[in-house]
Amino acid sequence: MMSDTPVQTPSLVRELALLAVLATLWGASYTFIRVGVETIPPITFIAARTLIAGGLLLAIIRLRGLALPRDPAMWKRFFIQACINSVVPFTLIAWAELTVNAGLATILNSTTPIFAFLLTVLITRHEAVTTRKVFGVAAGVVGISLIIGLEAFNGIGKELVAQLAIVAATISYAAAAIFGKGFKNLDPMMPAAGSMLCGAVILIPVSLVVDRPWTLAPSAHSLLALLGLAVFSTALAFVIYFRLINTLGTVGTTSQAYLRVPIGVGIGVLFLGESLSSTAWIGLICVIAGVAAMTLPARRKAAIVA
Repeated sequence: MMSDTPVQTPSLVRELALLAVLATLWGASYTFIRVGVETIPPITFIAARTLIAGGLLLAIIRLRGLALPRDPAMWKRFFIQACINSVVPFTLIAWAELTVNAGLATILNSTTPIFAFLLTVLITRHEAVTTRKVFGVAAGVVGISLIIGLEAFNGIGKELVAQLAIVAATISYAAAAIFGKGFKNLDPMMPAAGSMLCGAVILIPVSLVVDRPWTLAPSAHSLLALLGLAVFSTALAFVIYFRLINTLGTVGTTSQAYLRVPIGVGIGVLFLGESLSSTAWIGLICVIAGVAAMTLPARRKAAIVA
């Protein structure tokens, strides 16, 4: 069982630097997707992402002298995890970013801890309901509302539907986080690789039928974005994540969520020339505050000395 207490290492600076790298890799993923889907249809793009990332993770497992489990029941769990942690959310986000910019996608997708808390309260009911968590939920809902903006009152348009698709993907990620707790007795890289490979098995046939990828003519920019997303923001990011779980602890590692939002928005602004409305910037602040309230560990009360 993993502890939230960081392991003492002689190179804490290096681990914190890796934490910043992880936040950058995941923050950059939305820009990679935005560029990739310009000439590669979302289903094919995500099918390739899961195949490349799963293959790389499998190679890393083999290099470590390990092997994926052979239990059919475990592969059934990998299949379910693939559906709710990659196939559905990856595809929804990729489709949404045909119209939604990378910055907004980053902000909306950062609310996963809020939806995870709501799902646990409504379904598993193992999370304590505190004033701070209620504030976090409220701030997150307000943030999402400000980001989506008044468009919701102008009829159901494509932009609104795309933004809601990202929210749906975020809820799917939250469900995956809850379901993924069932893999705690496995090396963390096993469900990562297994679910990615299952995702590829699901999406590749759909891609062949729907997109006929042999007829596509993707641009060099889209292909580079695909490789960057699969190699760096998926496979490499997972490797760094699993390392940090053992060195900084689970709580320390989740702090990358606070870095990921401004990094993701900043990358979209700098490299794609995106801009956010004034209400979206306010929504960004609300979302960061909400996620922080939901995930920061509570301060321990000082012991009373007699």
